[in-house]
Amino acid sequence: MLRQSNLLVSATLASVAGLMKPGVTTLEIDRLAEEFIRDHGGIPGFKGYQGYPTTLCISINDEVVHGIPSRRTLKDGDIVSVDCGVLMNGFNGDSTYTFTIGVVKPEILKLVQITKECLYKGIAQSTTGKRIGDIGAAIQKHAEVNGFSVVREMVGHGVGRHLHEAPEVPNYGRAGSGVVLQNGLTIAIEPMINMGKRHIYQEPDGWTIRTHDHKPSAHFEHSIVVRDEIADILSDFNIIEQAVSKV
Repeated sequence: MLRQSNLLVSATLASVAGLMKPGVTTLEIDRLAEEFIRDHGGIPGFKGYQGYPTTLCISINDEVVHGIPSRRTLKDGDIVSVDCGVLMNGFNGDSTYTFTIGVVKPEILKLVQITKECLYKGIAQSTTGKRIGDIGAAIQKHAEVNGFSVVREMVGHGVGRHLHEAPEVPNYGRAGSGVVLQNGLTIAIEPMINMGKRHIYQEPDGWTIRTHDHKPSAHFEHSIVVRDEIADILSDFNIIEQAVSKV
């Protein structure tokens, strides 16, 4: 059931891929996502969560996370992280993908690529007997060796009947420290990597998080199951990237 919820998240992100182009408002993207989720038997997991007003979190450029969809339009050169949650059959799905709009500067493309690689570095550490710190250490090392910084205040989390469950999964840390990973534990790993310094602040809207130096930030997230040999990824970037390739 967790896989079903997460695959609907991924299908939703794939469904909005065609709107990821200059001139489209983030509110249009949000409306399509909500319609798609409900048409496929799900409930938007974010809408109404602690008062959040919309289906998606859409964060552009220096917005790290929790950007609220609005009449703001996408522009050539933007990077846009789209975070989506679905509740289906009592279980939550949660995944994020960062899209590029039009022609994006090479150094920003590198940020996006390294952030995605950080995610998979963390997932590679998500096996039985490893520790939470192993995940964060792998992510942090890969980001920093490539000249980027890791947001500290916003972290991954357990996912299941509740959208956010224990344990917290930081994107930084010390290998060999923290909670021991057990076979069957379901967690969302979500590196948020900044081009500039790691420091962030919250906008007056109470949700949107930005980089303090206003340099770009990228964000990727998979929900996964800890297993003995290799983690089982519940969400699916392949269908998103197939949709992107057709835009």
